[in-house]
Amino acid sequence: MAQDVKRQRSVVDTAPPPWYRTVVMYAIIETGGKQYRVAEGDVIRCDLLTSDVGSDVTFEKVVLAGSGSDVKVGAPVLDGASVSGTVLRHGQDKKILVFRYKPKKRVRKLNGHRQRFAEVKITKITLP
Repeated sequence: MAQDVKRQRSVVDTAPPPWYRTVVMYAIIETGGKQYRVAEGDVIRCDLLTSDVGSDVTFEKVVLAGSGSDVKVGAPVLDGASVSGTVLRHGQDKKILVFRYKPKKRVRKLNGHRQRFAEVKITKITLP
């Protein structure tokens, strides 16, 4: 009886993976001092870019790229790899209030800041 259970488990293990486990090519890019994990079709919100809305933008600093078990790691970046995207819109985040004070000195300062960003839709990942 134990042999039958082992046989059934091996059949289940060799079955193709479900649809939600499909292997997708992805890359880790660096822009604005931050790193983002992207795949084709993703929309990322990064620091403001000098490109106009609707224009194409290329990220040359690709730190890592791959799909499944085939992963290429750069040292520090992959030579010849790039990620292309289209700028969807520019905008500003919610306001952040920064309140500084010195106790017992009647010193109070209230500052507000709204970080500007660009939404970019990733269209293509190119490997060397």
